[in-house]
Amino acid sequence: MEKEYIIPFVGLKIGKHTFEFEITDSFFESFEYSIIHKGKVKVELLFEKKETMLIGNYTIKGVVVTNCNRCNDAMEVEIEGEYQLIYKFDDKASDDESLIIVYPEEYEIDVKENILELITVSLPYRNIHLEGECNEDLISILEEYIMVSDGDESTESEQKNTEEEDEYIDPRWQALKDLSKGKKK
Repeated sequence: MEKEYIIPFVGLKIGKHTFEFEITDSFFESFEYSIIHKGKVKVELLFEKKETMLIGNYTIKGVVVTNCNRCNDAMEVEIEGEYQLIYKFDDKASDDESLIIVYPEEYEIDVKENILELITVSLPYRNIHLEGECNEDLISILEEYIMVSDGDESTESEQKNTEEEDEYIDPRWQALKDLSKGKKK
């Protein structure tokens, strides 16, 4: 456990407290299954301590290295985001993803995994190189294995199978469809 990500909240006074973290390659290397390989990210954490909870407002900004979703080569991605996590003092577990339970026997919070999760959700939905930057050798191999790229290229038998599938309606769905139209069979 790295001490720089551990916050001893018992010693904090009621009110706001700021913590800053410089995230580097070694941070990501410490997580075996991280989809992020390297990076330089600044994380600012504004902790507001209250009687029954801590409110953590995270601000994340930087650049990380992850794989392109098309060619799987490494690529740099800029990330930025603001997130809030609530650390509630309680003795019962919670299903809420933004609510973290701090049990009575605890006196410090390790925010390392929270930081990784927030950096990861800061990534765009799809990470793809700009046009022409993907690994062309891999793209040409992938194109060999694409079955049908246009609807026009399908064979006559494939079109017939598709038409037959389109015509078939599960009787249970048909009954529901009839009910919704007010018909009774």
